[in-house]
Amino acid sequence: MTDENEQAPSTVPPAGSAADAARASKKSRAEVRRHRLLALAAILIAAGTFGFLALGGLGKSLVYYWSPTELRAHGGKAEGATIRLGGLVAPGSIETGEGGLGLKFKMTDGAETVVVSTTAVPPAMFREGIGVVVEGALQADGTFATDRLMIKHDNEYQAPGKSDSRSVKELAETLEPESPR
Repeated sequence: MTDENEQAPSTVPPAGSAADAARASKKSRAEVRRHRLLALAAILIAAGTFGFLALGGLGKSLVYYWSPTELRAHGGKAEGATIRLGGLVAPGSIETGEGGLGLKFKMTDGAETVVVSTTAVPPAMFREGIGVVVEGALQADGTFATDRLMIKHDNEYQAPGKSDSRSVKELAETLEPESPR
């Protein structure tokens, strides 16, 4: 017989035993793993959302332009569509309309030439041999009509009055869009 004050031997190990430590360790490893997976999932979702928004918005804001050669290659399909066209102002081709209104010039990329007619006020740097980008549409008569004329130039400063000794081909290379990295 056992005394009332005596307890029967227990099958549960006493608190603070190695078994408790092992159970706690397993539980904490599982929690750590779960927290890591949640953090990784949150980072992936955030990165995916950011990428979608950045690339989606970027794709809409990127505007490419065609060269006169590309415009001629598209032929009638380009007629009437709003296009950006880039090239060089051909030497000796600038004509001002009556009363200084309107401007007509030839744009070239070294291989093809397109006549451009614009109502835009030319920028101060506008001259023969400079790179330009125009936004407009190809007309049925082959003239490119625009009301937006922009200068495209490299970042090298050149003093006024100093002539540019580069060839049309070299200047046309400055108009080539840089490849994305």
